[in-house]
Amino acid sequence: MKRNCVLILFFVLFLTACSATTQPTVGSTEISSRMLTVFAATSLTEAFTEIGRAFEADHPGVSIVFNFANAQALRTQIEEGASADVFASANTKEMDALVANGLVGKNVPQIFLTNKLVVILPADNPAALEKLEDLGTPGIKLVLAAEEVPVGEYARQSFEQMNASFGADFKDKALANVVSNEDNVKQVVAKIQLGEADAGIVYTSDGVAAPELKTIEIPAGLNIIAKYPIAPLVKSENADLAAQFVEYVLSIESQGTLQKWGFGPIP
Repeated sequence: MKRNCVLILFFVLFLTACSATTQPTVGSTEISSRMLTVFAATSLTEAFTEIGRAFEADHPGVSIVFNFANAQALRTQIEEGASADVFASANTKEMDALVANGLVGKNVPQIFLTNKLVVILPADNPAALEKLEDLGTPGIKLVLAAEEVPVGEYARQSFEQMNASFGADFKDKALANVVSNEDNVKQVVAKIQLGEADAGIVYTSDGVAAPELKTIEIPAGLNIIAKYPIAPLVKSENADLAAQFVEYVLSIESQGTLQKWGFGPIP
């Protein structure tokens, strides 16, 4: 009886050891998990989330973590040592700074889409704004992104161009109506959704992502075309995967997704 108990105990210990050392496999390939960190401009939130899910589906074992913020803030985080594999900016200025600092390879960034500006209004349009020049009407509440944020800089450049059409002091009149300067474009959208302002200037893609809002188009001659660059980072610990993600963003499939969300094609 004692001998049988010893044999049973040995058998249980053997099975436990086997269970502890056996790794899950798919066929004969061991499953591994890899994480890719992508720093991307806030305006890319909806489109990149969808693209990221598709990339993960095509790359079993890969998990993408996105950090969405304004491009200037993301560039600063990278310069201060934040761990990232890919950077997608809403302007070339921030990408050029990373190239100059040796954090992105020279001639590596690629323009992967364009975007333009649109005026957004609350659904009930309490200020009864109908045309672009109404943004200079005294007393309306206008929300922009801060000047150092790409979309905020573009909005001010657009106002400068409007001076020729609406009067030499139009930019000053419009900026006098600004009641809030936000950290990123989604915060501008949120202010309008909450009815805390009469109008805001965002990207066309953000208008597409908030279809309940009314819009006023900005004509081509008065608009600003934003070019978005993307690149893997020199210090990426997943250089091969980072390059694959960039290639996927440039693919016909991903370009279709970006255009569905209101972005323009590669120039």
